Amino acid sequence: MRPAAPSVCVYCGSRAGARPAYTQAARATGALLAARGWRLVYGAGDVGLMGEVARAAQAAGGATFGVIPEHLFPQEVGKRDLTTFVVTETMHERKKVMFMNCDAIVVLPGGAGSLDELFEVLTWRQIGLHAKPIFLLDTEGYWQPLLTLVDHIIAEGFAAPSLREMLIAVADVAALEEELETAFA
Repeated sequence: MRPAAPSVCVYCGSRAGARPAYTQAARATGALLAARGWRLVYGAGDVGLMGEVARAAQAAGGATFGVIPEHLFPQEVGKRDLTTFVVTETMHERKKVMFMNCDAIVVLPGGAGSLDELFEVLTWRQIGLHAKPIFLLDTEGYWQPLLTLVDHIIAEGFAAPSLREMLIAVADVAALEEELETAFA
């Protein structure tokens, strides 16, 4: 059973990225979730932005739910001191467990893994498998090239305009808080 308070799945990089603003946004996201009593669901890593989000949520007294596949445990330094810590056999199982245990998705800057996670839940939403909101934390315009690509996909006839409406880009954590508050109302 899911807790009464909403849970937010955060997809983000297992690296810190090139800009200090990415780390600051990750920490602010973790602190926000804890302050609002919203549980963090994430990839259970203790490196990069993943570790920053989790440590910030923990430091602020928040609940944390981490899911990591066995083969990434050494690379992503599985964070065992979470409220809930799940080890899966595969990446597919990891993504499924994370998705099934959240009420909203937030995507911070990240690489191929974050894009894989994003496009899977976006596709599921597009074909009607769920209606969970998907937010892009557009720190320093990180997601602008992706949004341009989505617009191009629509313009070229490979998706309906509704695809773009399924991605809610927010400029900062304050805007993210407002959007999540509205989504959970």
